[in-house]
Amino acid sequence: MTTMQRNALLPSRPTPWHPLLWLLVLALWQVLALPTARAAEPGPLVLPADARPVNVWSVATLLADPSLQWGVQDALERLPDFAEPPSRGGSLGVRKEAIWLRVPLMSRVASGNEWIVNIDFAVLNEVDIYLTQQGRLTQHAALGNLRPYSERPLRGRTPAMTLDLAADTPYELLIRVQTSGAMIVPITLSKAPYLVHRSLREQMFQGVLAGLALCLVVYSFTQWVSQREKLFLYYCMLVVGSAGFSLQFFGVGTQFLWSDRLWIEVHAAGAAGLLAIAGSFLFMGHALMGHMPHSRFLRVMQAGAVLSLVLLAAFLVDLINTRTTTAIISVLGPLPSLISLPIAVARARKGDSVSATLLAAWVAYFTAAVAMVCLVQGLLPVNFWTLHSFQLGAAADMLLFLRVLGQRSAALRHAASEALRERDTMRSLAYTDSLTGLCNRRGMQMALQSALAQASPQRLVALYLMDLDGFKPVNDTYGHDVGDDLLVAVGHRLEANVRQHTDLVARLGGDEFIVMARELATPEQAQELGRALLHAFEKPFRLSHLSIQVGLTIGYALAPLDSDDAQHLVRLADAAMYAGKESGKHCIRRNPGELALAS
Repeated sequence: MTTMQRNALLPSRPTPWHPLLWLLVLALWQVLALPTARAAEPGPLVLPADARPVNVWSVATLLADPSLQWGVQDALERLPDFAEPPSRGGSLGVRKEAIWLRVPLMSRVASGNEWIVNIDFAVLNEVDIYLTQQGRLTQHAALGNLRPYSERPLRGRTPAMTLDLAADTPYELLIRVQTSGAMIVPITLSKAPYLVHRSLREQMFQGVLAGLALCLVVYSFTQWVSQREKLFLYYCMLVVGSAGFSLQFFGVGTQFLWSDRLWIEVHAAGAAGLLAIAGSFLFMGHALMGHMPHSRFLRVMQAGAVLSLVLLAAFLVDLINTRTTTAIISVLGPLPSLISLPIAVARARKGDSVSATLLAAWVAYFTAAVAMVCLVQGLLPVNFWTLHSFQLGAAADMLLFLRVLGQRSAALRHAASEALRERDTMRSLAYTDSLTGLCNRRGMQMALQSALAQASPQRLVALYLMDLDGFKPVNDTYGHDVGDDLLVAVGHRLEANVRQHTDLVARLGGDEFIVMARELATPEQAQELGRALLHAFEKPFRLSHLSIQVGLTIGYALAPLDSDDAQHLVRLADAAMYAGKESGKHCIRRNPGELALAS
């Protein structure tokens, strides 16, 4: 055995650690052994003399109250425990505990120190604003959307309170916030003119969107009443739900509509959200598959709408609370779009404009939803665009869905037009001769009944019954195709020799034709028209390379002189025509009732 092999069989010794590893462990131990660093004591927020609005988040610190029981004295005793917020964008996410915010402030101005602290978010359940000086409470306001609106010191959309500050005096502004939803707390200090200007601008914006929603609701509801098209009703539900949610979310409903009605304040947003979801299920299902009422997709969408309405009823009777309803809405909200997405994509690829519009609406919806989620989680700062992102996305949705209604209405009009065209085609087949395109016997009878109702001795109606002379030899010599072409040519020649707006040419069958002439002043005028028709057949017919000569025998009667009954008038004309055939053909005869009628 070699030395190398013996060394390989010997047990190995532990290799000593590298000196750098020891240094790393020592450094880590020292870091962990250090006491937790507290937030640096914030300097006071010095309010400017020119009354510019101030964002208090630049100096704010916070402290959580898991017990939900602390009062202002408890918070004052814990001032050293206040820490830096996770972000200074104004959003603290969704929290079960109460949050205390601390803002040290001071004013250097000797007069005009009435500053207004405003939290520009309406749906905070409980907001307590305390102003303290050297541990002594000087002002307090109990605010929040679940507290009486009439007790607010400033009756606006959002929680606000006026601060009376003495010059060169340090204050502690403590704000306690407790809410079941998103803790979005955009806090500003400003003078009254700025707050009024900002409030008016917000009210104008909310008024425009509310007015738009009202117009869409009235339009869709009236269209549903007049057309009974379900899509308009579903759109109306969707808009009502979306608008109701915005009214509560931005405090407009509390300020102008239901004020101190706590039950409405608690239930408005959840009920509106569930109604909008039910409308979304029905609207999208009907827009994509309304033409297939028994499709599985449509049944799933209808089931989703029923579930939403059942949950809505349960929420209204307090079987489920607001927090549970909020969770349900967050789950159900995207489902109508997600379920419809595969069908919409497939149909959009085939050029379906309704599906393409729905896809555009969903892009707007999901963009707004992502922005809102990022805002709630503190990933985006609170500003006009992020705070109103979901409302703007919903407005874009409503307008794009309105385009869907327009496309649906256009489709309905096209379908109605096609139905009318098919009806006219069927009527044409029923009242038109398929070979010549002239009226058939049924069409002539209807026209004759209408003309006889207006006939008088000064407005005569003439009925000419005519039969071709020499048609059978043409059929026997040249065949039925040439015979058919000749019948078509006969119809054209008859139409060319009657008056355009008062006379009607029809084919009764075989080689028999009939002409009805209205608005004739005298029997002589009727005789002249008959002779003109007879004269028109003196020229041969040119059919391709053939020249064919056929004659005409005409029998006619006048209404009301000879008869005012349609069937009797036809029989009189028929008897006159056969009398003409027997007397040598190619002639015209009138039957005032003297010629014998066929039995």
